[in-house]
Amino acid sequence: MKVLLHVDVPKLGFLGDIVEVKDGYARNCLLPQRMAVQPTEANIKAIAEEKARQAEVRRLAKEELVRAAKAVDGANVTIVANVNEQGHLFGSVAEAEIAKALQEQGFSVQPKHVKLPEHLRQLGEYEVVLSFGADVKANVNLAIVSEGQNGVEEPGTESESEPESSAAEDNTDE
Repeated sequence: MKVLLHVDVPKLGFLGDIVEVKDGYARNCLLPQRMAVQPTEANIKAIAEEKARQAEVRRLAKEELVRAAKAVDGANVTIVANVNEQGHLFGSVAEAEIAKALQEQGFSVQPKHVKLPEHLRQLGEYEVVLSFGADVKANVNLAIVSEGQNGVEEPGTESESEPESSAAEDNTDE
């Protein structure tokens, strides 16, 4: 059955497109939810202006995604994590942590843009693919380091000795 789309439907088409779908999908999903109508001449003319406006909005959104991808392409990001003696992380590094680290550097990246085959569970350097759309991709270099590296103090070193000395100073004042 051919239908005229009233909204953008992922993996099917955009507003104003006439697409061929199975009869059941059209009758049970698209038509009752008013996502599509029968492609008559009157319906096609009524939606033509909206189709042009939506095409312009999609074009501008794609340009913005291309700019964001060019800005972040080749960026280096470091994530500090807790590890055991073998270099395995306590937990894992997922899309949300990578996106947050990139956002802290000033890039406009959402977790949905980060594509990982699986969560990262070991120290090391990785190349991460960011997918901003169907044909808009960028690569980011990711380094996962332990807390002892990169200038971050590990628990149980110098930072614990300082509170003891301040407590000793408080006792001498009395």
